[in-house]
Amino acid sequence: MYMYAVTILVSLVFLHILLKLWFPYFVPEFLYVLKTIAFGLRMSKYKKKQPFYTILDCFLDAVKRTPSKPFIIFENRTYTYMDVDKQSNKVARALRTHTSLKEGDTVALFLGNEPCYAWVWLGLAKIGCATALLNCNIRSKSLSQCFSCSGASVLIVAEGLKDVVEEILPALLEQDIAVLILTKGCDTAGMMSLLDKFEEASDEPVSAALRSAVSRKSPALYVYTSGTTGLPKAAVITQERLWAATFIQSLAGVTSKDIFYINLPLYHSAGFSIGFAGAIEKGLTIVLRRKFSASQFWDDCRKHNVTVIQYIGETMRYLCNTQKKADDRDHRVRLAIGNGIRADVWKEFLNRFGSIQVRELYAATEGNIGFMNLSGKIGAVGRVNYIQRKIFPYLLIKYDTEKEEPVRNSEGLCVEVLKGHEGRIGMAAITLKEDKQFDCSSTFSHVASYLPAYTWPRFIRIQSQLDITGTYKQKKVKLVDEGFNPAAIEDPLYILNEREKSYIPMTQKTYSLIASGQMQL
Repeated sequence: MYMYAVTILVSLVFLHILLKLWFPYFVPEFLYVLKTIAFGLRMSKYKKKQPFYTILDCFLDAVKRTPSKPFIIFENRTYTYMDVDKQSNKVARALRTHTSLKEGDTVALFLGNEPCYAWVWLGLAKIGCATALLNCNIRSKSLSQCFSCSGASVLIVAEGLKDVVEEILPALLEQDIAVLILTKGCDTAGMMSLLDKFEEASDEPVSAALRSAVSRKSPALYVYTSGTTGLPKAAVITQERLWAATFIQSLAGVTSKDIFYINLPLYHSAGFSIGFAGAIEKGLTIVLRRKFSASQFWDDCRKHNVTVIQYIGETMRYLCNTQKKADDRDHRVRLAIGNGIRADVWKEFLNRFGSIQVRELYAATEGNIGFMNLSGKIGAVGRVNYIQRKIFPYLLIKYDTEKEEPVRNSEGLCVEVLKGHEGRIGMAAITLKEDKQFDCSSTFSHVASYLPAYTWPRFIRIQSQLDITGTYKQKKVKLVDEGFNPAAIEDPLYILNEREKSYIPMTQKTYSLIASGQMQL
């Protein structure tokens, strides 16, 4: 018996060594496949339920299970699952009483990160309404465009954004849009205060019959992505697709005992779907912040015992650029979930802040496939294995950005793309009207008024005429290839200077500083 046990132990050790040497990613990938299958079975179960089992239903079950558990921690205040449930009941009842909203309608939210985002959304879900998540940084024309393309009949506005909405209020009123502001009173004609109505409403549950027709294909959210015309467009997130996004936390290894830090905007699909809705799926606690702050990030994590953080784009680089401190590794963060971290920043982040498991992923609001790096290999967004290929067959294909269509071979079939280059920063190529000069300050003001800061073109190139295709589309590839070296380009070039709130001429000296890394964009 003893020898039998020793043989088994030796065999297991030998198998472990073989797996490490020949199949180093076998275990995490096998677990990933098992979890994916489990989630697929869960979705099949939810689809069979009548009515469809939604994220709202998941939240209500969490309220029954752990009513006193903290759900949202925000600026030294804690809201339990029961607190948020009661607040959302008030929202649902107030909207039913003071508006004509009904199941199937769409409501646009123009709010920043604050706890009421949670109970307003849940309250709307309780009466069967879809929600359009408006970017609170957009203004004037972009705001009008985003609102209009959602098909919303009601706009709910944060108190601090009242002035922004007043700019487009006449156009909204012409369309018979109800504009509701989160204040206790409002003296602006055409706007109705809402906070006082919430506070007066009962916090008793509303009837589930108000949302009885919600199905897996019903819109849950409208999330905005960049449009080809330069203005944002609304992507429809169905109830089923919202569920799929919430599973990302579990795939990454998050549990109900974790404390999840959200400083990404809730109007963004990552902040809302992966962060907020994902927290509901796990039944965990959220630490919510109004906006990202590199200087206060780790203080927040230490104060609230955060164990999981979320990142996107360059946020990790901003953390690495902060002044080094003796307590950089003094925290309980074990997982970081997001996308967009560069390999060099990834290494620096781990060296400085400790052995945090980074779960870099690839996904898109309107995409049809996703990847997650479970192995921790620096620089990767995931790995493709045989089993995954069988369950989720796909190919990445070449795309002609000039023609705006897939590249095809002589047989008319799409062509598989070679290996995912670094991203690029924005440049605008423009022409001037006859006898007009380029106004650097006015251009900056125009850009700042119409676009969020992260979409401002860092370079502007003045051309005598724009090169276009036979179908009147701008030829972008040639411009991209030429870059921004003033020595190689005859056209006037300008670079954004945020300090001076203007565009300034691009010089060879500036180019050299950028190329050498001494000047960052």
